[in-house]
Amino acid sequence: MLYPLFFEPDYKERVWGGTMLQDKLNKSIPFKNTGESWEVACHDNGNSTIRNGSLQGKTLKEVVGTSSKELLGYEIDDNDKFPLLIKFIDAKDKLSVQVHPEDEYAKLNENGELGKSEAWYILDAEPGAKLIAGLKDNVTKDDFVKALEDGHLEQVLNEVEVEAGDVINIPAGFVHAIEDGILLAEIQQNSDTTYRVYDWNRVGLDGNMRELHVDKSLDVIDFEGKHSKDIVPGLSIKDGDNDIIYYVANKYFSIEKLGLKGTKKEDTHNKFIIYMCTSGCGEVIHNNTRYSFNLGDSFMIPASLGEFILEGDASLIKTYIPDIQKDIINELESAGYTKEDIMSRVRISQ
Repeated sequence: MLYPLFFEPDYKERVWGGTMLQDKLNKSIPFKNTGESWEVACHDNGNSTIRNGSLQGKTLKEVVGTSSKELLGYEIDDNDKFPLLIKFIDAKDKLSVQVHPEDEYAKLNENGELGKSEAWYILDAEPGAKLIAGLKDNVTKDDFVKALEDGHLEQVLNEVEVEAGDVINIPAGFVHAIEDGILLAEIQQNSDTTYRVYDWNRVGLDGNMRELHVDKSLDVIDFEGKHSKDIVPGLSIKDGDNDIIYYVANKYFSIEKLGLKGTKKEDTHNKFIIYMCTSGCGEVIHNNTRYSFNLGDSFMIPASLGEFILEGDASLIKTYIPDIQKDIINELESAGYTKEDIMSRVRISQ
């Protein structure tokens, strides 16, 4: 029988990384340029390891292989790969300007890999810190190519100033970059496909210029401006003393923030749930057993567990694969929000 699973992350050294994962999240980082902590990962390029209970020392991939239905739920096919990749990212320096493909393009051009839609929750940001979020209004493909060739790509990129607590949605096709001085949580499809279109003329840790993927980037960039470039406002509801803010919901994942103040009863409804603790501490209670969590911990509630309790004083990012109507729209309408409220303040895509 499964139980709440806690993970040892897989750390990634990056030329733009730093020490904020240690300084802000109490992580034991292995590199002075630690850019990423793959918190819940089941990918050929990174695998997190279970740190608690009878499965301690096993990788998430091993548990998926032996207990797929129990872990993930019966709506996920046995042949499907683990659907999500959950990270913390420390951008001491700017990341490359990049874009990700949709599933169909990735399947054809990246050996069957998934596409990559993602979203970011800002944990910490230096004053004035910015993200690149999409293109400026009315930028055409020709405008983009000319700016790239002239070495002035910044002129066509849309910048957004951010602070702790902000959320931004990054669908496939959306040009983006994390700039310096930002620590964030990233929820994404389980894919490592990234097309770098511009890298600030920077060399990598090996001293060589990093590879760019300009042609593929131009194939997949959304030049029609289909996606919002704004910070996601979100909508909040109360559950006793607890606050829940709904931010993003699509066919790949949802993002909610739980402000836990005391006790909250939860139910998996046969869906796995992942939580990231971004402040405070608490406990998961299941079958009269208590599992402690602290700042920086990420943990997974297997789909088969059913009812469980969260207890403590903490902020938690919650993600799962939603039934958008039932899990998001109905909940918000029951709290008194109109469809117009929901569609304007939560990034929902079917």
